[in-house]
Amino acid sequence: MKAFGITHRGSVRKENQDTFRFAITTGAELLTAVLCDGMGGARAGSLASTIAADSFMSHAANSLDESSNASDMRSIMTEAVDFANTSVYDRSFSDFDCMGMGTTLVALLISGKRVLIGNVGDSRAYMLFKDQLSQVTRDHSLVEDMVARGKLAREEARFHPKKNIITRAVGVEASVKADLTELKFSSDMRFLLCSDGLSNIIGEDELRGVLLENTEPEPACDALLSLALERGAPDNVTVLIAQH
Repeated sequence: MKAFGITHRGSVRKENQDTFRFAITTGAELLTAVLCDGMGGARAGSLASTIAADSFMSHAANSLDESSNASDMRSIMTEAVDFANTSVYDRSFSDFDCMGMGTTLVALLISGKRVLIGNVGDSRAYMLFKDQLSQVTRDHSLVEDMVARGKLAREEARFHPKKNIITRAVGVEASVKADLTELKFSSDMRFLLCSDGLSNIIGEDELRGVLLENTEPEPACDALLSLALERGAPDNVTVLIAQH
């Protein structure tokens, strides 16, 4: 198992409010990864994503092991998201400057042949398998809801003026529900986690092309970040790739 991640504040924002973490268990097919995109004031957004990512990892990475079955992994993911949510929510009420802060969260657990992806908000997980790229997660956003109701065409969503309005976030309310997606892991699968700073300006065909041209995680992440910066990177950009 191998993984690599990279984050950049972009070309416009003054601060990077994205955070990512991952852990690989040496000698075992275990990986825990999480990516968060904070929201709120400059300090609050950065703090929210950091608290959420660290809280998630403190539970998930310490709980996942070789014996974890599908039920165990669902419990680990749910509990880790709950812990992240409570940690951010509690901090927002103990610090006036952090009132109302929150963050997206997308996470990946791999244990042997089992894969579990969890998401809250509009940070995404993609899977490349047999040279085909698919979006695993569904955005919790106003625009995605409009697409689902047939009010907006899929190709129009990336450029809609309200594309950044999310309908679910970690830390905003006392509890939050993550969507969970279970998959069976194959050695030729590659997983991409990213913030909307990448997905808003690079389409799926281009993502697929970069991943096919760069078969290792680090050069692929570097290439995606470079492409985002070439496009002006109006938002923070974070990308994490994991594969066998």
